[in-house]
Amino acid sequence: MASLPRPEIILTHESDLDGLLSGLLLRRLARKLFEADVRLEAHHYNSWKQRQLRERAAWVSDFSFEPRMDRPDWLILDHHTTETPAKQAWLIHDLAKSASLLCYELCVANGLAKPELDRLVHLSNVVDLYLVEDPDFELACDYGNLVKTYGFWSLHTLIEGNPERLLNHPLLEVMAVKRRVEDPLGFDWSRKNVVDISPTVGFVDTVVGNVNSIVHRLLREQATPYQVLVTLFVKSNRTVIASFRSQNGEALKAAQQLQGGGHANASGATLPRSVQTLEDGVLYLRQVLNPAPKKDGSLQSLENAFAALEGKVPRS
Repeated sequence: MASLPRPEIILTHESDLDGLLSGLLLRRLARKLFEADVRLEAHHYNSWKQRQLRERAAWVSDFSFEPRMDRPDWLILDHHTTETPAKQAWLIHDLAKSASLLCYELCVANGLAKPELDRLVHLSNVVDLYLVEDPDFELACDYGNLVKTYGFWSLHTLIEGNPERLLNHPLLEVMAVKRRVEDPLGFDWSRKNVVDISPTVGFVDTVVGNVNSIVHRLLREQATPYQVLVTLFVKSNRTVIASFRSQNGEALKAAQQLQGGGHANASGATLPRSVQTLEDGVLYLRQVLNPAPKKDGSLQSLENAFAALEGKVPRS
């Protein structure tokens, strides 16, 4: 393989283990090849779509390849579906491999293989591709939930940017206990509290347990009539994140209607800044995703949306 372009910045996905691990691996590779500590920048889908790409040279992991990234001296490693051919950029693309695995294969080719990284990349690949038949699936989900629970940058700080420190981390004990105790309780509650968004999309309210595991079980057991299940997460800065899951490729289509992206069956989107609560999020999703317009052309009130979440009859 020809010499890789020297990056001014490394850009990765902020929402999951695959983005964290692939970003750290690319930083290590850049340090080996260029003896430089290249700045790492992480984004959710919406902030990524809004970011201007001013750098002459960059490495990007875990974001779908799109025309604006097709630039000389840009290296993109990704596994999401894309219809854009690479004419100028360096594109390493494989639907069957996680971004972290694609990055690690570059690291291995440049003498950076380690048993600890072999194990971590395997687990990241299992959870990101949701390989439920793999014997390490439950453990891989625990690793994935570290990022979901503690956040990209908090975890990055805790391990001081060294991915090996994730392996057998004490916080995994917390994830395992939460899975065993909380998930069954959360599933039973959520199954009874799925709220209609559109004829094909249902909102899953959650009170306890791992959201991904609960939603996956709802889909697997066909416990709801909806093709797509969506959950909402309100961050500390009041930003609302919508996460879509499906079994037959419908999740990505729903997320794209909200300027989001991801995999065919696991996608996400950041809702507009005016949406700051769960109730606001349900209203907004109904407005965008429900093809049938209201007779009066307006949305329900927040009071009615909250009543719907509680299973109540809205007051007139």
